[in-house]
Amino acid sequence: MITFDKTTKTYEGGVTAVDGVDFTVEKGNIVVLLGPSGCGKTTLLRMVNRLETISDGKITIDGEDSMSLDQIALRRKIGYVIQSNGLFPNMTIEENVMIVPDLLGWNKKDKRARFNKLMEMIGLSGEKFGKRYPHELSGGQQQRIGVIRALAADPPVMLMDEPFGALDPIIREKIQDEFLQIQREVKKTILFVSHDIDEAIKMGDKIVLLRGGEVMQYDTPSEMLVRPKNEFVREFFGKDRAIKSLSLHRIQDLQEVIGLANVDETIEDTITINVNHDLRNTLSMLLNQEADQVIVIDNDGNKLGAITIDLVQKYLHFEIKAKPTLVQKG
Repeated sequence: MITFDKTTKTYEGGVTAVDGVDFTVEKGNIVVLLGPSGCGKTTLLRMVNRLETISDGKITIDGEDSMSLDQIALRRKIGYVIQSNGLFPNMTIEENVMIVPDLLGWNKKDKRARFNKLMEMIGLSGEKFGKRYPHELSGGQQQRIGVIRALAADPPVMLMDEPFGALDPIIREKIQDEFLQIQREVKKTILFVSHDIDEAIKMGDKIVLLRGGEVMQYDTPSEMLVRPKNEFVREFFGKDRAIKSLSLHRIQDLQEVIGLANVDETIEDTITINVNHDLRNTLSMLLNQEADQVIVIDNDGNKLGAITIDLVQKYLHFEIKAKPTLVQKG
């Protein structure tokens, strides 16, 4: 859907920010641009909607060279979400969300129906919040509005530049989960800039790891954790790659491989989590002693068993044995 073909950006003075980048973002996928500060992540993202010009090579969107397209029309077809949400303070929430449909000439009935549907997707009432202004919403609510504004005209492509970076960790994780749920429904093609390894692993169907404007590895999160292609990739993801990889696994995976422990009904201090919860956060609950027992339930609320630290360690050892590159020195 989005193809980078030897894409290069060189600034005046000869500074090369993006150097001959080649990769393709498949339709309906989230690809995360990851890497240290100054590696070219945001520059590469902004070249897609021509907020940055291409010095050499090209970018094609659905087979069309982006430079051959009308710039304004191109940007109207691409949703754009930034860290600060970019809401206009003098416009109501409904006016903010409907900016692009307004420019495209949508009628009032269609705009209202689209606004209400989008608000429903993020769990906010269109009737209650539509006439409010951005300063009347919390930071998390504003960021949700920024996301659905990018979705308003149903663009096939979305660019997201550290969209959740300004939020506190608890709200950030919640909005990440909400966005992934929305993505399962709308299946947009998304290029997503992040500086956070955990966020990249969680959000990305694939990750582009950049250094000095060059691609070090382009792969699925699991492949990058298990089979880093070079020393930079290995060091970037760190010595705890095995622990990080647990975020890619669900409790259901553990249950299928080694089973769950029996629930001890005499323990009162418990936490109940769904079988689809990821193993890394589950292990964190246990290590932080948030409860004496973590009980696992299915989608109907039935108890399936319990999780222990020993069980997670046993599963991790099973995975390391199956994929020995997990224990390479970082």
